[in-house]
Amino acid sequence: MIGVIDYGLGNMFSLANALNYIKAEFRTVATPEDSLGLSGLILPGVGAFPEGMRKLALSGIDTLLKQYKKPILGICLGMQLLFEESEEFGLTDGLSLIPGRVIKIQNAPKIPHMGWNELTINFPTTLTGKLPDKSQVYFVHSYKAVTDQQYLAASSDYYEDITAIACRGNVYGTQFHPEKSGDAGIIMLKNFIQLCEVQQ
Repeated sequence: MIGVIDYGLGNMFSLANALNYIKAEFRTVATPEDSLGLSGLILPGVGAFPEGMRKLALSGIDTLLKQYKKPILGICLGMQLLFEESEEFGLTDGLSLIPGRVIKIQNAPKIPHMGWNELTINFPTTLTGKLPDKSQVYFVHSYKAVTDQQYLAASSDYYEDITAIACRGNVYGTQFHPEKSGDAGIIMLKNFIQLCEVQQ
C-alpha cells in the first residue's frame, strides 16, 4: 500500500480516481505517523511553493520526506518542492531531495504553460518504462525546475526547455499531472506502484 500526502494543496480527487482505476491500494497521509507500513509516498500539489513548504512543515511531513528511504513521487508543485529552493514570491528553501532550483518560465508568450506537450526521454528510468515514444502529457504551471542533466530524466519544449521528469535515487518528480495524462500517465503511475512493491 502507498500513501498520498494530504497537506491541503493536492489535487486529491483526480489522483485518487487514477489510483482507483489501476486498482492501487493507498491511503492518505496527513502526519508522519500515517506513513508507517507504507511502501511509498506520492506528494501531489497545486499552488505556490512557499505555502506548500509552510504546510509540509506544520505537519512535520517535510522532515518525514527528507528522511524517507522508500520511493517518493512528487507531482506538479509536489515535484517542485523536491528541489533545493524556489524564487516564487521570494526565495524559499525546498526539501533538497533533488539538486536544483525552481524559477519562472522566461520565454513563453503565454504563462501558465497549460495543456498537452510531448515528452522527450533523456535517459531511461523505472517511471518511464514501457512508455511509447513521443508520449503527450498534461501540464499546468508557471514555474519550472532547473537541474543538472544527470537528474533530468525527461523534458518538454515550451518555447524553452521544461524539466518534465526529474529523479535522484528513490525520488521522482513529474512537472505534469500523470493522473490527467491519459494512457501515458496511467503507465507511469503503474510503474511507480510496481517500484514500491518491489522495494517493499
